[in-house]
Amino acid sequence: MSRHSTPRSRARGRWGDRGGAALTTAIFVPIALVLLGFLIACGRIVTAQGAADAAARDAARTASVAADPAAGEADARQAAEASLARSGLRCADISVVLDTSGLAAPVGQAATVTATVSCTAPLSELAVPGLGGSKTLTGSMTSVVDTWATRGNT
Repeated sequence: MSRHSTPRSRARGRWGDRGGAALTTAIFVPIALVLLGFLIACGRIVTAQGAADAAARDAARTASVAADPAAGEADARQAAEASLARSGLRCADISVVLDTSGLAAPVGQAATVTATVSCTAPLSELAVPGLGGSKTLTGSMTSVVDTWATRGNT
């Protein structure tokens, strides 16, 4: 027997660590699963934000080729809703705000159209099934109006 070892310390080394791996696993696995679920939820929210941005882009592009502001607004709203539907994002509330003042600019003058699309989606759709609450995703895009296109005001 060495000077530093005692029967008690040898016993702890032989039987005291029994179940240590199981305990470590029992603690680590749930934490790892929660972390993995959080990462998946974050990824799904980022993907949903991309869908809102795509809807705003589609709305701005559609409005920028319209002949007049009224037609541009109607077509842009339709394009935004269709884009969100294609993405699979189920919005409880969709808001499309357009600045179509560029369509009233005289032919030959540079102009733009801006679309802002907001979609309120339940977190149970975005992150974890059964999770309460909602998240509002907002995308805003600007599209250039063709400088020489015929417009309704000319």
